Amino acid sequence: MGKGDKKTKRGKIAIGTTGKLRPKRKKFKVKPTTLAEQDKKDLQ
Repeated sequence: MGKGDKKTKRGKIAIGTTGKLRPKRKKFKVKPTTLAEQDKKDLQ
């Protein structure tokens, strides 16, 4: 087990792939709201 093993975290880093052990990072979970949208919600 090491850099050549596809099933380990170190191997995934060396190969440059993702999977169950090393999932892709999502940038944003929630879409950010603009100030105009917030003002509309506050007025209602």
